[in-house]
Amino acid sequence: MKLDTQLLSTLAVLGFFVGCSVSNVDTPSSVDPSSAARDPGVRGGAGGAGAPIAGLTKTELAVFSAGKDDFAEEEEVADGLGPTMNLGSCGGCHLHPALGGTSPPVNPQIAFANKKGAANTVPSFITLNGPVREARFVRNPDGTPDGGVHDLFTIAGRADAPGCKLAQPDFEQELARRNLIFRIPTPVFGAGLIEQIPDKMILANQANDAPMKRSFRIHGRPNIVLAGHTISGQANNNGNDGTVARFGWKAQNKSLLLFSGEAYNVEMGITNELFQTERDETPACQFDTVPNDVTKTDGKQPLDAISAIEKFAFFARFLAAPTPSPDRPGGAESIGRGRNLFSSTGCALCHTPTLNTGNAAVAALRNKAVNLFSDLLVHDMGPGLADGVTQGQAGPREFRTAPLWGLGQRLFFLHDGRTSNLLEAIRAHKSGSVFTRDASEANAVIGNFNQLPENQKQDVLNFLRSL
Repeated sequence: MKLDTQLLSTLAVLGFFVGCSVSNVDTPSSVDPSSAARDPGVRGGAGGAGAPIAGLTKTELAVFSAGKDDFAEEEEVADGLGPTMNLGSCGGCHLHPALGGTSPPVNPQIAFANKKGAANTVPSFITLNGPVREARFVRNPDGTPDGGVHDLFTIAGRADAPGCKLAQPDFEQELARRNLIFRIPTPVFGAGLIEQIPDKMILANQANDAPMKRSFRIHGRPNIVLAGHTISGQANNNGNDGTVARFGWKAQNKSLLLFSGEAYNVEMGITNELFQTERDETPACQFDTVPNDVTKTDGKQPLDAISAIEKFAFFARFLAAPTPSPDRPGGAESIGRGRNLFSSTGCALCHTPTLNTGNAAVAALRNKAVNLFSDLLVHDMGPGLADGVTQGQAGPREFRTAPLWGLGQRLFFLHDGRTSNLLEAIRAHKSGSVFTRDASEANAVIGNFNQLPENQKQDVLNFLRSL
């Protein structure tokens, strides 16, 4: 399951989660200035989601199709699943409104927990109509930082894992200790376009509107991961290569291949070319004799020689971006007003409407507009959204500005799925204070939004649900 392990489940700036009913579909309507603003709900239909990006070659389409099949496949113990995992497929997490999206309306983790006789107890924070979640512990028992994913389930008791005995972590104890945080899946629609945005464009955009950003106390930055104790004029932003990372809730992964390899290992427990050893090495629970997901040098067909994590990366790389609606919900005029208010209140200072790709090797990704509504930087979101976890140099209160494209069809909001209501998710961006030095960078912007008349708030909500 591809839960953006980095954070593939607690959030940053307007990309949130928890359950909205799929039946809550909008109908075009005018905005009543006398009524209170409300989330218009999930936009009906898939809107073209799940299709390949336009302009792919025959070979690229074949790789996309092979990746799609692997992405949807339910893995078994014989395929390398386990010994611990959160789900048995990528598509189980990324299924709404189409393959590659986010949590579906019915959480597949409930049925998976006891598949083939597995002796798992479903944790209290996993519910049938709630989002797919991964769990992280903030601290180790000795008080040192943890932050890692603790898989929900094991293969113990399964008919295809005879003799394996593994206990699940004591999630209820950690929940009582307030030591548990959650993350939900991020969609991978348009991910190949995000991957091809040049670092220099991200950094140039960071410098744009500097006076306005200062007045709003917005100080976003790339997630910089220093190699060892490197001291130089040019910080190594991503491990050792000096580039800007951009995937995951805290922008902790540089590329789709890293994202894929980590998700296979952490979310499904499948070893692969990037992660060669098991997360749990209990001898009686080892059922694969070689790393499962590796390049097959004896493949009879070219596609047979591509590993599963490479296929996943190709599928995500060639997946088309979400298509916005011109008139739903609320009508074209309301959406247009909402777009203008989104900018004038300051939302667009972080949720940059458009960046551009560079001279990509794949023609279909080359020099394209990327209408993602994100600056791909991490921002301090204050104590209200803090998860207590550090990844790279993205600290306990910092999250990547969540891309907003496709927001209209998402069922769940915020990194931990705490709300299904878009209005609540917006307001959750405001917390802390400059006086206690823990103010969210979004405080001034949300203050502007809160001061809008109700009909103008509705315009903003309609615009966001049109994306």
